[in-house]
Amino acid sequence: MRLIGHSMSSDNGRTSLYTRFYIIFQIIGLTLIFYVYNWIVQYRGGFSITEPKIIFNWHPLLMTIAFIYLLANSILHYRTFQNNTKRKLKNQHALIHGCILILIVIAGFAAFVSHQYAKPPIPHLYSLHSWLGVLTIVMFLSQLFSGLWCFLYPGAAKQHRETLAPYHVFFGISIFILAVATAVLGFCEKIIFSLDKQYKLLPAEGVLGNILGILCVFYCLLVVYMITKPEFKRHPKLEYETLL
Repeated sequence: MRLIGHSMSSDNGRTSLYTRFYIIFQIIGLTLIFYVYNWIVQYRGGFSITEPKIIFNWHPLLMTIAFIYLLANSILHYRTFQNNTKRKLKNQHALIHGCILILIVIAGFAAFVSHQYAKPPIPHLYSLHSWLGVLTIVMFLSQLFSGLWCFLYPGAAKQHRETLAPYHVFFGISIFILAVATAVLGFCEKIIFSLDKQYKLLPAEGVLGNILGILCVFYCLLVVYMITKPEFKRHPKLEYETLL
C-alpha cells in the first residue's frame, strides 16, 4: 500500500510541475503572437488583402501562429492531455497539423504575392531565411503525410508504427527547432531591411525585433525541455502509443 501511495503522490507531483511549465509555455507563446501583431500594426502599416507591401504582413503573423505556437502545442499535446484516449489524441494531433498546413499555405501565398506585385518586384527565395523556410515546409509535409499514413490509416501494420515512431518524434522536434531558427532569421532580416542604417542606433522597432527573437529562442528551449524531460513523458498503457 505504501508503494501505491508513493506512486500516486509522485504522479500528482509530476502533473503539478508539468502544469506550471505548461502555463508558462502558453503565456510566452501568446505573448509572442501579441508582440508580432503589435509590431506589424504599430510599425509595418497593419494588414491588407489588396496592397502588395502590406499583404506581406500576414506572413510573419501566420507563420508565428502556425510554425511556432501551434506546432509547439501539437508536440506537447500527448503530454498535456494524457487522460484522453489514444484515438482522440491522434485525431486532435492531426487536426492541429491540418490547421498549421492551412495557415502556412496562406502565409506563403502572402509572401509570394507581395514580392510579385511590389514595385519593383522582389526576387523570390533568395535569402537564407527563405531557403530554411522551404526546408521546414518540406520536412513538415513529409512528417504530416507519413504520420497520417502510419498512425491514422487503419491498414498500416503495427511494426511500421513501431519503426516510424522514434523518427516521428525526432523529426517533430527538429522541424520545430528549424522553424524557430527560420523565424528568428526572418525577424532579423525584416528589421534590418526596414530600418537600414537606423538599426544600429537601436530604435524602438529594433528593440522590439530583438525581443521577438529572444522570445522565440526561450520558447524553443522551454518546449525542448518539456518534451525531453522523462518525468513528463506520456506513459503507454495497454497498447503501443507514440511519444508525441
